[in-house]
Amino acid sequence: MTEADHGLSAVARRVLLERRARDRGQWGRMRDCIHPEASIRLSWFQGTGADFVKQSEEMAARGQQATHRLAPPVTSLSGTRAVAEVPASIEFRDVIGGVEADLASFTRLVYRLEKTSDTWRIVALDVIYERDTLTPVMPGEVPDLDRALLSTFRAPCRFLGYHLADHGYTIWGDLYGVDRPEPVAEFYHSLSAWVDSAASPAR
Repeated sequence: MTEADHGLSAVARRVLLERRARDRGQWGRMRDCIHPEASIRLSWFQGTGADFVKQSEEMAARGQQATHRLAPPVTSLSGTRAVAEVPASIEFRDVIGGVEADLASFTRLVYRLEKTSDTWRIVALDVIYERDTLTPVMPGEVPDLDRALLSTFRAPCRFLGYHLADHGYTIWGDLYGVDRPEPVAEFYHSLSAWVDSAASPAR
C-alpha cells in the first residue's frame, strides 16, 4: 500500500469514527475527531466543532438520538488536506404526528480534514440533503401533521425539518440540497479548490 493509500484509509477511518462515536454517545472520541474551531453546517446546527459536540451530547440526553447508516466514504487527498463524502441515511424512531413512525433523511455528509502532527482532524462538515421519508411503524396509521407548517420546509429535508422544529430546533434555510443544484455545484468546485491548495497553512 502506498503512502497516499494509507492517507486515504486514515481519512476514511476518521470520518467513520466520528459518526460512530456520535451514535454511541462516545463524546470524547467524537471530540478527538473534530477540530474545536471546525465549521459545522447542517439542519439544526451551524457553528464550531466544539459547540457541535456539546449540543449533540445535549440532544442525546433529551432522547433525540439519531442513527446514521453509512455507505463507504469516497475520499480525495492532497498533501495535508483531504475531502471525504459519505452517503448516509439519518434515522429516527419517534412519535410524530401522534403515531410511532420511522423518519429517514437521505444525505451526503461532506467532510474536510487537515493533517497536523500526523493526525487527521475534521475542520468542516457540510450536509447535502437529497430526500426524506416518514413511515408509520403500525401499518394503516396516519400521522396527524400540520400541513401548513410542513410546507414551510424544503422538499429534501421536509419531514426532518418538521420533526426537529417540533422539538424546538431552528432549521436553517440555506442548506445544500438537490432542489438547489447551482449552490451544490459551486460547493463541489470550492471543495476541489480547497483540497488542491494544500500548500496553504494548516490549522
